[in-house]
Amino acid sequence: MSALIHHFVVHRLIVNKEEKIEAIPRDNCLAVTPEIELLAHQINHSFNAKPGKGVGHFVTEVTREAKVENEEGEATTQKSTENVAEFAEGLRQYMDIQKAAGDNVEDAFHAFSVSSTNRLVRTLAETGTVETGFLIFCQYEYLATQYLMIALLNTRSHVEVTNSLDLSAREHLDLAKMQLAVRFDLTQWDIQPEQQRYVSFIKGRMGRKVSDFFMQFVGCEELVDVKQQNKQLISSVDAYLASESLDPQEQHQHREEVKSYFKEKIDAGESLSVDELANRLPQNEETSSNFSAFTQSMEVPLEKEIQPDPAALKQLAKFTGQGGGISLSFERKLMGDRVFYDPATDTLTIRGIPPNLKDQLNRQSSMD
Repeated sequence: MSALIHHFVVHRLIVNKEEKIEAIPRDNCLAVTPEIELLAHQINHSFNAKPGKGVGHFVTEVTREAKVENEEGEATTQKSTENVAEFAEGLRQYMDIQKAAGDNVEDAFHAFSVSSTNRLVRTLAETGTVETGFLIFCQYEYLATQYLMIALLNTRSHVEVTNSLDLSAREHLDLAKMQLAVRFDLTQWDIQPEQQRYVSFIKGRMGRKVSDFFMQFVGCEELVDVKQQNKQLISSVDAYLASESLDPQEQHQHREEVKSYFKEKIDAGESLSVDELANRLPQNEETSSNFSAFTQSMEVPLEKEIQPDPAALKQLAKFTGQGGGISLSFERKLMGDRVFYDPATDTLTIRGIPPNLKDQLNRQSSMD
């Protein structure tokens, strides 16, 4: 990430002696050293590589439901409205100070980070959630766009060998297990807030809403399901290539081009453009139609800008599925060559079984 790091600060969340979450704030921002730049790059890279992120925007209040008992002892649903604009208001105040370009910008960022950390502690208490670790605030500029990244990270022990061949136990931030992180596109929020796409966050795996309290903390509402958008995009690519009457090898080559484009955007942390993708796919010379026009003619048109999901790369490369005790995975290019599917009989035929599987089957056959 060739980015300009403006401010970087870290605070800590612990469980104190009273078994309550407590914040231990740092006194000031860290100096932006090469080590800090490298860490910021690693955090951003880990965030970009996380699959299944959500996209949304700030809201001023949310409605919550709770089960309560009435006087007759019957369970009823009670709704309440909660103001969640505190974080956004604090961020806006900081940005106003930054625009004024005063001498106290770094102090203002630090003050904003401390007040936000305290708000997170309150949110954890309100939701009954226990999360500890190091809360990192990083503001950086990349390709003329201002971003703010907030991530809650834990540490992991490792052993080092010193120059004198002694062993030393140390702790390092466990970026691989980062599950609580949110990134704000400050530039878009400032000039195009109506797009409502300026907040992106990790949603967690297997349907677990580990990020719910984190979204409550920043006052964000999810607008776009990135995973579902990417599934629609991949399906659209398949349908478009099929409509162009291309042979299997040509379809494979174009899918490889789509994979390359996805990877470029994931590595850069940028949204992919359907129009840019259309320029990498074949165009119908007779009708002058391209992939972009094809997606707009669908019953549910694709959005022009989509945040790429790393999981979509696997969908482009392979067919996978599991259920009923069966787990299958094979490369797309093998369909129609070594793998054949008959929808009428719901049968999959494989020619050229992997040697290790064939060996197991032969040994089992000899026992029967």
